[in-house]
Amino acid sequence: MSRGSGKGLSLKDKLDGNELDLSLCDLNEVPVRELSDFCSLMHLVKLDLSKNRLQQLPLDFGRLVNLQHLDLLNNRLVTLPVSFAQLKNLKWLDLKDNPLDPVLAKVAGDCLDEKQCKQAAVKVLQHMKAIQSEQDQQRQRKLQAEREMEKKREAEQRAKEALERELRKREKAEEKERRRREYDAQKAAKQEMEKKTKKETVHTRKPASSSRPPQPPRHKPSWSRSVLRVLLFVLFCILCTLAACKLTELQHQPLCISVNTLYEDVVAALQNHKTLQNMLQHNSHQ
Repeated sequence: MSRGSGKGLSLKDKLDGNELDLSLCDLNEVPVRELSDFCSLMHLVKLDLSKNRLQQLPLDFGRLVNLQHLDLLNNRLVTLPVSFAQLKNLKWLDLKDNPLDPVLAKVAGDCLDEKQCKQAAVKVLQHMKAIQSEQDQQRQRKLQAEREMEKKREAEQRAKEALERELRKREKAEEKERRRREYDAQKAAKQEMEKKTKKETVHTRKPASSSRPPQPPRHKPSWSRSVLRVLLFVLFCILCTLAACKLTELQHQPLCISVNTLYEDVVAALQNHKTLQNMLQHNSHQ
């Protein structure tokens, strides 16, 4: 509480039933802490705060709901608290000689007689109710905007969370696909390794000859060789017989005589064949 010359002021001394006269007390502000909270004096019907130095009224001034007569003459008020609109029983109001806001001053008008003071009470209440309604609407719009902003943030948060879930789901699917491809690749590599190992095992189990370089096939003895061998044996026997008949005492034996005769005939035939061959070669050269 701040006062000028009314330093020893006591609300108890100024309070008279439902009326409180604080005029000419050189007040800078309403004494809200004298005896009790000033605005809790809800039983007040008449309040005189004229001819002080008040620059503003308490914000909860509207709690004096039973107030009917209010004198604020000759103070330093510019505006009134919005709660002023709650003084629904106010019937008389004087705001003269205050540096009021031009709009409020025009609404309040003069209070030169009873009628004008009553009109001032009605008009100022209507004006303050309009201000309160506008402020309430502004608060509602602000609250609505805040709620919408909150809803928008929640929607954005939900969208963000949904996107994150989708990304996690996609990453999980991609990780699963990557692991599946790795498993398939490992399985294919394992199968290829098993196939290669199997081939190597099969090659290892083959006979040693199969690992050697191919050898030329051996020719089986043919009938011509057998015949040739027989002929050679026969020829050998003939030569042996001939030698025996020529060189041994067997030459006078009938068999050897026949053999020697045959031998001489063969030699003569060969000589004749040789002579004929030489003649033919000679003739061909000519």
